[in-house]
Amino acid sequence: MAEVPQEIQARAERLRDQVAHHNRRYHELDDPEISDFEYDQLVRELQALEAQFPALAMEESPTYRVGGGISTLFTPVRHAVPMMSLDNSFSAAELEAWGARAQRHIGDDVAYCCELKIDGLAMSLRYEGGRLVQAATRGDGKVGEDVTANIATIQAVPKRIAGAPPVLEVRGEVYLPLSVFERLKQVQLDAGLRPFANPRNAGAGSLRQKDPTVTATRGLSFWAYQLGEVVGGPRLTSHSQSLEWMRDLGVPVNPNVRVVASLTEVFAYTQHWLEHRHDVDYEIDGVVVKVDSLAQRRELGSTSHAPRWAIAFKYPPEERTTLLQRIVVSIGRTGRATPFALLEPVFVGGSTVGTATLHNEDQVRAKDVREGDTVIVRKAGDVIPEVVGPVLALRPEGAQPWVFPPDCPVCATPLLRPEGEADHRCPNELCPARVAGWVQHFASRGAMDIEGLGEKRVQELIQLGLVADPGDLYAIDWDRLRDVAGWGEVSIANLQSGIEASKQRPLANLLTGLNIRHLGSTMAATLAAATGRLDRIIAAPEAELAAIEGVGPTIARSVRAFFDDPRVTPVVEKLRAAGVNLEGPMAPTLPAVLAGKAVVVTGTLEGWSREEAEAAIKGRGGKSPGSVSKRSLALVAGREPGASKVAKAEELGVPVVDEAAFARLLETGDLA
Repeated sequence: MAEVPQEIQARAERLRDQVAHHNRRYHELDDPEISDFEYDQLVRELQALEAQFPALAMEESPTYRVGGGISTLFTPVRHAVPMMSLDNSFSAAELEAWGARAQRHIGDDVAYCCELKIDGLAMSLRYEGGRLVQAATRGDGKVGEDVTANIATIQAVPKRIAGAPPVLEVRGEVYLPLSVFERLKQVQLDAGLRPFANPRNAGAGSLRQKDPTVTATRGLSFWAYQLGEVVGGPRLTSHSQSLEWMRDLGVPVNPNVRVVASLTEVFAYTQHWLEHRHDVDYEIDGVVVKVDSLAQRRELGSTSHAPRWAIAFKYPPEERTTLLQRIVVSIGRTGRATPFALLEPVFVGGSTVGTATLHNEDQVRAKDVREGDTVIVRKAGDVIPEVVGPVLALRPEGAQPWVFPPDCPVCATPLLRPEGEADHRCPNELCPARVAGWVQHFASRGAMDIEGLGEKRVQELIQLGLVADPGDLYAIDWDRLRDVAGWGEVSIANLQSGIEASKQRPLANLLTGLNIRHLGSTMAATLAAATGRLDRIIAAPEAELAAIEGVGPTIARSVRAFFDDPRVTPVVEKLRAAGVNLEGPMAPTLPAVLAGKAVVVTGTLEGWSREEAEAAIKGRGGKSPGSVSKRSLALVAGREPGASKVAKAEELGVPVVDEAAFARLLETGDLA
C-alpha cells in the first residue's frame, strides 16, 4: 500500500475535524456555521482522499457515519432498522455513473422512483396496533432521540391508523411550510428577535422543544417517504407500492412522486423540479432517486452508511456563507434608503453575488449583522440576494453594531423615517440618485420600454445636464450628444428610434413609468381602463379615484398627492408637448357574475396569462387570491399546476376545474 504523504494526512485530519464539528452544529445544536453545499464539499473532498489513499480510511471517519450525535435533551431510542443517509450526486454524469453501477448488478430492466428531497428533519414513526407509540429522530442512524410528545402535536401526523398491521414504522420528513416560516419570521422581526435562518433550522428548533406546547404552535408538517420495520403487513414488491399502501392507510405521502423507466426520464424529472422548486410550499434541495423493485434493492445492498439502491441528486446551493465587508445605503427612485451588504463574492443560486439586501434598519437590528461578520447569504430563484443572518460563532472580536446613517449618502439631505413605516427616505426630489432611478424606471420594459436606455446611458445623460426628469427624454439636445465620446451616430439613431416609439405606449405603461408610489403595473392598468385619459386622472378628486374597483383609498391618496405636487406638472406638460400618448381605451363593462366569489388560478393556461386570468375574474366582480381556502369557489388548474394548491383544494372539497370550465365560469358564474 502506497505511503500517504504527510501533507495529505494532515489535510485529511483537518477535514475529519471540520466535518465532525459541522455535523454537531447541524444535527445536535441546530445552529450551522456553513451551508449544506459547503458541508457537502468538505465531505466529498475527504471521501476523495480516502478513496485515493485507502490507508486514510478508518471506521471513526465521519464519512462512515450517518447524521450526527445524540442530544442529551431527549431519551435515546435504538432503531429496529438503521436509518441510513444517502450518497449525493451533483450532475447528470454522476447520476448516470450511479445508475451504471446499479445496472451492472441487476441488469438494464430497472424502474426508478423519483421523490422530491424535502429539506427538513428525518423522522421515524412507530405504530403498534395502529396507535402511534414512538417518534424518533435519525440521530447517528442507529440511535435517535425520542420526540414522541412533540410529534403528537403535528396535525399532519396520524395518531391512529385504521387497518394498520401489528407493527408499522413509517419514515419521513418533518418540515416547516414556507408560508408558516414567513409568518414566524415576521413575528420574530416584529418582536425585535433574531429570526431563524431558514425553514429547516426553524423546523428543527421547533421540534426540539422540551415543552411540546411550544412545538404545537409552530405549524410543522410531515411527508412519509419510506417504510421501516413492518410486522404483519401485505406482501409488497416495489417501493411505489409501499407509498401507495401508506397513502391508503391515511399517511401523508408527497403527491409529486413519479416512477420512470430510464435515467433520461430521471434527469428530466430533476430538471423540471429545479425550475419549479419554488412552486411548492416547502423547501426542496434536490431529488431522491430510488430503485423501485424491492428484490433489486436487496440484491444491491448497502455500504456502511448508505444504500446502493438510492442516491440524492442535489440542486445548486441557494445559501452560502461569506464575509460581510461593509454595509452601505442605496437610494432608490422613490427616495427609499435601503441598506446593502458588500460581500466577498460568492457563487450562490446560479450566479456570483457581491451585494445583498438588508431591507431596512429594523431588520439589520433584528438580524444583528455587523461589518466583518461571516454571514449566510440566500438567493432563491430570481429573488434579489439577501443576508439571512450572521454566524455568531465566527464573529470577530470587537465587531460593533451597525448604525443607520442620518443623512442621504448621495445628496446629504437628512433622511426621514415616517411614523409607522419601516423605511428611511430621502425627501429631496432632486437627489441625483432619485432622478436616475426615476428615469431608469420610466424607460424600463414594464413601463415605456425605451430600447437602448440602460442604467449607464441614463447616468451619462443626467451628468451631462441633458435630462433632469422623464419629460426631458423627449427634448434631448442630440447635437451636443454627438460631441460626447462613446455616442456615435448609430447609438444616437437607435436611442432616437426607441424614444419615438415609446410615445405610442398605452396609458397604463405611462402611469407605471411615472413612478407613483403604491401604483404597480396591475393597478396602473386598472386605473387607465377605468378613466381612459390621463387628464381625467389628474382632475379626479381622491374619493372618485378610491371608488374605482380595485384602487382603494391608499392608492387614491398616493395618486392624488403625486399629481398635486407642483414639480410633476412640468413633467406632464413636457410629455404632452412631445406627443406622448395620454389616452387609453376604457374597459368594457362586464356582467358581475362572480361578485363576492373567490377563484384561484394555478399553472399555465393556454388562453390567458396569469395576469389576464386574474383581471378577467376581477372584471366580473370576483376575487383572485393566491391561495385556496374553504371559501374558494373553484381552483382553475392549467398545465403544471401547483401541487400544494391542488392538494389543498381536494382536502377542502373545492372544485378543481380546467380551462374550458373556467371560460364557462366567466360567462355564467356557474360551475355546472
